[in-house]
Amino acid sequence: MVLATNRAKAALPYAGLPAILAAALILRAGNTEAFILLRLGLIVIFGYIASILDWKAKRIPNGLVLAMLAAWVLVMTPKLFLDTETAVTLLVDSALGLAAGGGMFLLVYLISRKGLGGGDVKFMAAAGLYLGYGGAIPAMLYGTILAALVGLTLIALKKIGRKDMIPLAPFLYAGILAVIFIQ
Repeated sequence: MVLATNRAKAALPYAGLPAILAAALILRAGNTEAFILLRLGLIVIFGYIASILDWKAKRIPNGLVLAMLAAWVLVMTPKLFLDTETAVTLLVDSALGLAAGGGMFLLVYLISRKGLGGGDVKFMAAAGLYLGYGGAIPAMLYGTILAALVGLTLIALKKIGRKDMIPLAPFLYAGILAVIFIQ
């Protein structure tokens, strides 16, 4: 119990940003459907957690990805019953987002001989469910370009070597936020 309390206290300083982002999402939403707002709010929170975990531990736990998938199912299930036609369209878009996000990263993972982490592949696949095809591709593009720029800058400043790894989830999260708030 003490260990769980210490973990909760350690996480508290990080809780502010997703709350601010969720509030910004609500303010920006205007007349956006509550379902879409909930879906985007969940990816904001899950993406933030993945970023913190990847930054600190250099890994994204399977449990987090499973929680993302479970939350998506819990959000989509009522939509299927309440507005079946729209839900089916969203399911197709989400499946394409999963395939685009997970498929592209899986291909890079296999080609690069694990230069990309498996957690990043699973995280981007799950994020693709939330973002859909039209959001997953730009989020990956923005995130990987930002990661490359930061990595090249750190190499130029001799802070890291060419073979050193940097966590990708924070940059993917920045790409996700760019898609949500800018596009």
